[in-house]
Amino acid sequence: MNNGIVLGCIADDFTGASDSASFLVAGGMNTLLLNGVPTEDDVLFEGVEAIVIALKTRTQETSQAVRDTLRGIDALVHRGARQIYLKYCSTFDSTNRGNIGPICDAALEKLDTPYTLLCPSLPINGRTVKSGRLFVNGVPLDQTHMRHHPLTPMWDSFIPALMKDQSRYFCAVEESGGGDKARQTLAEYQRIYDHFYLIPDYETDADGDRIAWDFGGLPLLTGGSGLLYGLAKRYGRGADRDFPAPDTGGGASILLAGSCSAATQAQVRRYLARGGRGIMADAEKLATGEQSAEQIEAAACALTAGSVLVYSAGSGGVDTQNGDSGAAAQLEELMAELACAAVKNGYTRVIVAGGETSGAVTKSLGFNAFQISESVAPGVPVMIPCSAKHLRLVLKSGNFGDEDFFAQALKMTGGTL
Repeated sequence: MNNGIVLGCIADDFTGASDSASFLVAGGMNTLLLNGVPTEDDVLFEGVEAIVIALKTRTQETSQAVRDTLRGIDALVHRGARQIYLKYCSTFDSTNRGNIGPICDAALEKLDTPYTLLCPSLPINGRTVKSGRLFVNGVPLDQTHMRHHPLTPMWDSFIPALMKDQSRYFCAVEESGGGDKARQTLAEYQRIYDHFYLIPDYETDADGDRIAWDFGGLPLLTGGSGLLYGLAKRYGRGADRDFPAPDTGGGASILLAGSCSAATQAQVRRYLARGGRGIMADAEKLATGEQSAEQIEAAACALTAGSVLVYSAGSGGVDTQNGDSGAAAQLEELMAELACAAVKNGYTRVIVAGGETSGAVTKSLGFNAFQISESVAPGVPVMIPCSAKHLRLVLKSGNFGDEDFFAQALKMTGGTL
């Protein structure tokens, strides 16, 4: 058991885990990212202060998502973690039978704690909470393009309403700004309810620091990745850290885009407009055999001198079978095959846009532990597999990063356009 572990984080997908790890590192904590719940045979590095476990609970069947989360909590507590953080998407989950409520309920009971927070905010990426309502760049969540999300359509922005059908427990908005009145109200909730949730205002990084200091002693916290930066600072870790240098030993780069988000579409357009080489993968053509993984791999090898982008039709702004789970799974499988083939053929950088795509790629590559380096964009770190330190992986959620994300990722990892 490693007694230096302070915080254990469980994330609902792989990009959520890398996002979380990046903020812990930025706050000064030596962080290890694990792909899946560690086994008894896993050896953790000396000096690790935080462990982040990547699961796939955002879209998993609910009962299995709860079981996997509880297994993760057991593993983290066994390894000495004094606090558990459940990380979910900063745009929450508004499906009536979403997983956030059941997972948080089970964790409250598991850790025998009366209450915790719901803090999905990530101000640096425009996700904020005011009076219990979730905003994206100042617009209520349900009025943004996220209301059409194919997996978790955002039908409401008021978090207590979203939790009503998901959770068994009372959900309250914290009195604005904290203070004596807020403390009195909190004490009253504790008198009345066995378990409950509290939603603080979280519009700025200063709010995050305040929340971390006021509530950072709770054994369980939940939210987006932003609060983790405040928690890392609360533990007194310094932010100065030497990061591994980009690998300069050569090798090409493969870029894979499976997200249909507006941000990823803009990033694909920008990469191609700057002269980057790209191949579009079309789910309809894959289904008919007009395209295959072997054909795309051969075309990529013929194109690349430094980097090549393989992007889905949705990432390229072409609306084909958008929201079709079968087509999405086929594209994820394709991207995973391409990543494995690229690494086998000597590529040293794998850059992926899209949460589900990233999960498929990392599962296929088979790396289970990652050292976390500096970030290309907020919440998007460079990752180094502990068992293949010549490789550099950059995995992002669809909405993260600016238009030059791919060029920035290449530059930071020592690659070229």
